[in-house]
Amino acid sequence: MNIQADCLNLIAGERTPGYGNAWFDKLEPATAAQLARVAASTPADVDAAVSAARSQFDGGDWAALSGAARARLIHRLADLLEVRSDFFAELLAREQGRAIMEMRMLDIPMAVDTLRYFAGWADKLEGRQIPTSGFMGRPTFNYTVREAVGVAALIVPWNAPLMIGAWKLGPALAAGCTVVIKPSEDAPLALTALADLSVEAGFPEGVINVVQGRGPEVGRALVTHPGVDKISFTGSTVVGRDIAAVAGPLFKRLTLELGGKAPQIILPDAPLEQAIAGCAMGLFVDQGQTCAAGSRILVHRSLHDTLCQALAGAADSLTLGDPLAAGTQMGALISARHAERVRAHIARAVAQGATLETREGPLPDQGFFVRPAILSGVTPDMDIAREEVFGPVGAVIPFDTEEEAIQLANDCAYGLSATLWTQNLSRAHQMAARLRVGAVAINGWSPLDARLPWGGIKESGTGNDLSRSALDAYLTEKLVTLVM
Repeated sequence: MNIQADCLNLIAGERTPGYGNAWFDKLEPATAAQLARVAASTPADVDAAVSAARSQFDGGDWAALSGAARARLIHRLADLLEVRSDFFAELLAREQGRAIMEMRMLDIPMAVDTLRYFAGWADKLEGRQIPTSGFMGRPTFNYTVREAVGVAALIVPWNAPLMIGAWKLGPALAAGCTVVIKPSEDAPLALTALADLSVEAGFPEGVINVVQGRGPEVGRALVTHPGVDKISFTGSTVVGRDIAAVAGPLFKRLTLELGGKAPQIILPDAPLEQAIAGCAMGLFVDQGQTCAAGSRILVHRSLHDTLCQALAGAADSLTLGDPLAAGTQMGALISARHAERVRAHIARAVAQGATLETREGPLPDQGFFVRPAILSGVTPDMDIAREEVFGPVGAVIPFDTEEEAIQLANDCAYGLSATLWTQNLSRAHQMAARLRVGAVAINGWSPLDARLPWGGIKESGTGNDLSRSALDAYLTEKLVTLVM
């Protein structure tokens, strides 16, 4: 497979530039050079894609397949992805600006594993038999069947498009849904290439469709389309709130995985060396461009200075550069606009009284690079302590008691994940119970695994990706009653 100069739609098995034949450029973050032209689709393209998905769901070849047959196709897609892992690693690194080692270690293996995990569920969608006292003196036989909800719109972000795309695609296909995928305009290539593999894998035409384009035009048309039954969105809270406002009155099923401002709580008895390495990982993977980034570092005052010095040293030692180079540890941010936004967050924090602990060293001559930053002297009321930066920036906030640490952690609009660092496991479990988040990790960064639910509360969204609960979001339970 070669990187395509033009990133096209995939509708009913056909690659098409779209009705308007309009395009926009996708730039390579590490060089700022053009990587591909992307089809700027229209609502007419969305309509065609939804119609193709609807036809397959309502009576096409896909609707006639057994769960075991769906499982074989999903497994075949996973196998093809695994065989082409080198191609996808390079493509992801180039379109995202991320170090290629992260793609090889995390994104691609997890995408493959996720598809295989949900393939295993496809022939196990069992109903229930429910005894009752009968109906008007007559016995009844009551049973349920679990059926796919219909056509699912999968709206995927730019920060981990292949991995998160698999999180959504796996359960949707296993349930028996057909899908229309809307990739991010900032990272459309790898997810589109995965959809192209579905044609080779043998999926019926129209089961997996992709529509390129910008959110206000294509995303909104997809969300409001009457032929779409289910929406799964990962992205910003602002956009998620807009989707909920638009889709709610239309009674569409929603899964929204939104922003985060994860606390990493370092208690006095923390395994310090392990905690420092774990905090750095939680801050700097994907250049900090993750909803689960542990960007609020809540540390016991007795360890504050040691931790600041160690994290600043870890940040300063990172090698920034070409994401394809073997020695690169941190690549570029996704766009010039986003890099400027992250720099503005850092500057505003310093203006509000925070101290930049890291050095301002040289950056590569080209591309959208930002040096990782550690800020001390942060108070809970500062913007840097409350707003999602989505970049390699950590805000260190001291605390004196466990109660204060819990209050600081929960004093946040978001509630996606948190990390506790302590050697007292009894204390860890007690504190985990009080943290208002969807996932708590103890002495490690929040693990991502197809078997574990991933989702948040408050402004971090509703519903889960991954695990059995994600599969349930693409299913509905139908009751059948026979009066004997």
